[in-house]
Amino acid sequence: MKLDDAYANGAYIEGAETYPPRWEAAAKAFREELGARAQLGVRYGPSDRQTFDFFQPEGVARGTVIFVHGGYWKAFDPSVWSHLAAGAISRGWAVAMPGYDLCPDVRITDITRQIAAAVTKVSDRTFGGPIALVGHSAGGHLVGRMTDPLILPSEIRERIKQIVAISPVADLTPLMDTSMNDILRIDTAEAQAESLVSMQPPHGLDVTIWVGTDERPAFLEQAEQISRSWGARRTVEEGKNHFNVIDALSDPESPMVKALLGLK
Repeated sequence: MKLDDAYANGAYIEGAETYPPRWEAAAKAFREELGARAQLGVRYGPSDRQTFDFFQPEGVARGTVIFVHGGYWKAFDPSVWSHLAAGAISRGWAVAMPGYDLCPDVRITDITRQIAAAVTKVSDRTFGGPIALVGHSAGGHLVGRMTDPLILPSEIRERIKQIVAISPVADLTPLMDTSMNDILRIDTAEAQAESLVSMQPPHGLDVTIWVGTDERPAFLEQAEQISRSWGARRTVEEGKNHFNVIDALSDPESPMVKALLGLK
């Protein structure tokens, strides 16, 4: 369809096919290194994919980061991304990584509700500490949806201090003109209800939109659009594409991790 190329990331990233196996290997090594501080497959909902992995820092956690993965709501699971917890854990934060059911088995609206259930479950086990949300691509959309007053109860939303949406899909309407929509099944009503650009801007939250200079123009445009709509800070990182822009989450000294944890 006419917008397939606009949202095709891998076709414009050199060595794109090498990224998933490298992610998986790094994630596996990270879990093995963490040992007993990695709690895998904690259930938050009824289906097999409604679980989260929970990684503990040494000592008492300062707060909890919740990372939501991307994959256009139709691919991947938390086991691919474990290593991205390293930056926050090194700074004393726990990290939860929820999975979710994938399209076409469910709709994007259903996934939003599942992530809300995961955030609620994680918050119940972290005893009142601060929460920071980070998501990549479709995950950027999902963490943004958590600011909707109809999605999470106020006592949980009030614990969320920072959100970093990395290369988020903020407007779902263009995806209706891609072949992916055979799987996603977005219609006009869902695009309006689920698009971040259709929401009221969140208040009292430190929101950062993060994107790489080497992303597809559509993602640069979406990042600019939601940043302007929400009045959110926008960082355009030089030389990063849609796949490697997330690498900074594994580095405790990276500006991305500092933004996520509210550090100067």
